[in-house]
This record gives sequence, C-alpha cells and structure tokens, in this order.
Amino acid sequence: MNNNSEENSSSRGGVQILQIRRLPDFLQSVNLKYVKLGYHYLISHLLTLCLVPLMAAIIVEASRFSLDDIHQLWLQLQYNLVSVILFSAFIVFGSTVYITTRPRSVYLVDYSCYLPPSDLKVKNHQFMEHSTLMGKFDESSLEFQRKILERSGLGEETCVPEAMHYLPPRPSMTAAREEAEQVMFGALDKLFANTNVKPRDIGILVVNCSLFNPTPSLSAMIINKYKLRGNIKSFNLGGMGCSAGVIAVDLAKDMLQVHRNSYAVVVSTENITQNWYFGNKKSMLIPNCLFRVGGAAVLLSNKSVDRWRSKYKLVHAVRTHCGANDKAFKCVYQEQDDAGETGVSLSKDLMAIAGGALKTNITTLGPLVLPISEQILFFVNLVAKKLFNAKTKPYIPDFKLAFEHFCIHAGGRAVIDELEKNLQLLPVHAEASRMTLHRFGNTSSSSIWYELAYTEAKGRMRKGHRIWQIAFGSGFKCNSAVWVALRNVKPSPNNPWKDCIHRYPVQLNL
Repeated sequence: MNNNSEENSSSRGGVQILQIRRLPDFLQSVNLKYVKLGYHYLISHLLTLCLVPLMAAIIVEASRFSLDDIHQLWLQLQYNLVSVILFSAFIVFGSTVYITTRPRSVYLVDYSCYLPPSDLKVKNHQFMEHSTLMGKFDESSLEFQRKILERSGLGEETCVPEAMHYLPPRPSMTAAREEAEQVMFGALDKLFANTNVKPRDIGILVVNCSLFNPTPSLSAMIINKYKLRGNIKSFNLGGMGCSAGVIAVDLAKDMLQVHRNSYAVVVSTENITQNWYFGNKKSMLIPNCLFRVGGAAVLLSNKSVDRWRSKYKLVHAVRTHCGANDKAFKCVYQEQDDAGETGVSLSKDLMAIAGGALKTNITTLGPLVLPISEQILFFVNLVAKKLFNAKTKPYIPDFKLAFEHFCIHAGGRAVIDELEKNLQLLPVHAEASRMTLHRFGNTSSSSIWYELAYTEAKGRMRKGHRIWQIAFGSGFKCNSAVWVALRNVKPSPNNPWKDCIHRYPVQLNL
C-alpha cells in the first residue's frame, strides 16, 4: 500500500524549524521516564518476586529434615503406592495430551530478498525525462509526479522493470512473465543456496502477487522451474495488496500445523510491467512514482531439528480486515479512468482508514505482546475515561516495551511518519523502513523483508529480540507478524544491503 499524503505542501517542515520552542522540563521528564521503567520491571517480575520468598521458606524447611524424617516420608509413600501410581499416571497422561495438542512451533530458517541488476536502476530525473518523452502525460500530471518524487523519500537507486526503460514502454504479457520469473527465481535460487534445502523437499508453497495473476499461476511457474514434487500443497494469492506477505506467512503457518515435518516456502512480490498507469488522473499516478521492482522468498519449517539453525520463531500473526466498510473497501481500488486507462486509485481517506485499521489490529495484538504493566495502565485509563471524565486523554501503550525492532511497510513517507508518531517510536525504530523506501522504493508485500535484512546487515539483531512486522493493503487490511530471534542473527551471504549498508542511514532532506 502506498499513500497520497505526499501531495501536501512540504513548507510545513521549514516553518517548524524556525519556530521558537520552550525547552522541556528535563527533570520532570527524566523522573517520569524512570518511574515508568521501574513500574514496568516491578509488574513484569511480580510473580518472580512473590515466588522467591516462598522458595526460600521451602528450602529452609527442607534443610531441617533429618534422616529419620526422610525415612518416614519414604515409608508413607510406600503405604500409599496406589495414590502415587495414580498421580504419576495422571501426570504422564496430561503431559502426553499437552505435547500432542499444542501448536507446533514455526521457524524461519532463512529468507532471501531479490536484488535487481544495476541496469534497471532509475534516477528521479531520468524518471521524469522518461515520463515526459512518453507523450502520455499532460503538464499538470508531469508537475504532480515531480512533486511526488521530491517528497516521496525514494533515492536514486530504485529499479523499474526492463519493459519500462524503452521508449515507448513495452508492457506485454511476455514482459510481465519475464519480470515475475526474474524476481521469484532470483530470490529462490539464493534461498536454496543459503539453506542447502533441495526444492523437492518443499511440501508447501504460498505465492502472493496482487496485480499479476496469469494462467498457469505464479506458483505453477515455480513448481515447473524447480520440479517440485507432485503432492505439494500450493497456493496463489492475488488482489490482496501490500499486506499479503503477512497473510501468506499466516497461511503457511496454518498448513504447518497440519502437516508434520514439512518445509513451507513463501514468495512475496508485485509485478509492475502490466500495471503502469498511462493516464492523467492524479489519484492513480502515485503508484507510478512509488512502486519499484522487488520480491522475497522465505523458508519456514516445523521440524524441531531446524530450531538450531533457524533465525527466528513465529510468535503471533494477527490479521484485521475492514472490507465491510464501503469507504475502506474502495480506498485502494483498481479501475479505469474516463479515458479507459487502467490503474490503481488511492482515496483521500486512505490515511484515516489506515489509522482505524491499525487501531483495530493493535487492540487485538496488544494483550498478546504488551507487558502486564502496560495492560494495567491501559485498563485503568479506560475505566477512568468511562466512569469519571469522558475527556481524559487516552493512554497509548508503549510498544517499545514489547518489541526491539519494527518493520513498518515502506508504502510511502507519510505512512512511516504517521506510525512513528502514533506509536510514539524513536527515529531508530523507523530507520529500517525509511532506508528501505530510499534504497528500494515501495516493493509492496516484500518490503518488510528488506527492512528485516537491513536490521541484520547493521548487526543489531540479538538473541531474544522481538520483531513486529506490520503491513497495510487494499481491502482494507492491516496485518501483523511477530517474531523472536533464536540467536544473534548475522546477515545471510546474499543480503541485499551487502554492497551499500556502509552508506546507510542517509540524511533525508524532504
């Protein structure tokens, strides 16, 4: 999903710089910070603090036992042999039921992001020259695209498909298939090389691409290319927007709960070749400026032996769908303009609808991931708001206590800005998203994997760190995936940031 808030004037940032602000009360801020931090640690470790004196009392009592006391206890157990056997049988039965019915752990063994060749790169001025020479856009549309590019946050190394480098462009079914093959096979080749997994060992395949759904399907193209086995469970998700990557992971997770000792591959991509807009409707021109070539392939496993070589474990997948609301349903909408040109139209209500979807999603996700201290504060604030003062400022939970890393879908600068503001994140938490948008553009559902690769390339991922991947998509959907690092994660050999990570982060002047 991208956004159209880049239309707004950029002069606001300059005005803010010139404003005279009073310095905050640092003493009060620091005190509040440490009071809240101490409260968080107290509540989070409350059970441990209660158990410590209990265990100490048990140890003290046990130390007073003499040999005669131990002998008497053994005799009592012998005389109550039936009770002991029944109790042991109950424990064994309960343990067996728990082990056989509990959800299987899903591990992320590794993933690979497609790195387009350098000849597909397009600088912003080249993009505008090309758009002008096409002869398809009027002066108003060209000026609009120029302003979007200036404020988009995209850098000078994003890539468009080969068909769009020609004059005139050559969009065709053949060119679209070639783009899909280059992206999907490029990511999968690296994935299989990194993991040493043979293609015929894959039992589940999920492919998501929103706007290009040929026959045979993209999943069938992969099966044919790698000669996957005949009984593979394959799925092809279409029309689900930029949040489909999380949906694909969730579907693979559900399949791995059913099929034991299996590998699942998730391929997330988008196809640009046949979906370039050649009209002059401004709400449909924004995708041209933001969407770029990209894709990712992810290897998941439910094999316990794979835990030791896997990077992450899937903890939660939470999906929110607002399609029952007409405005939400049509805020990202593929249609034809008055001249018959097909494109994706973005509504002016997009950011408000995304905010509502996010609120619903984190309402479900919050109780699963937030520490009890934050849940208590939120509950108390809610009760106070309902009972005493309807104007009480709502308490926004501190998700920085639940996650160390945030992978916010790089749909556009305004999307990242709004989430950083509403979730009260620090600039470092949104850094991976901003740099991914700068280096690769909006790669749709695969952007969250480029962001995770950025964090790894920076050497920031440590064992036990929690990651929140959050994406928005047409429909309208907001989906979240939560992972935990199983070790200190080093970047894979073919990390897409390998040759440029030393240049990042860059300073964005917007």
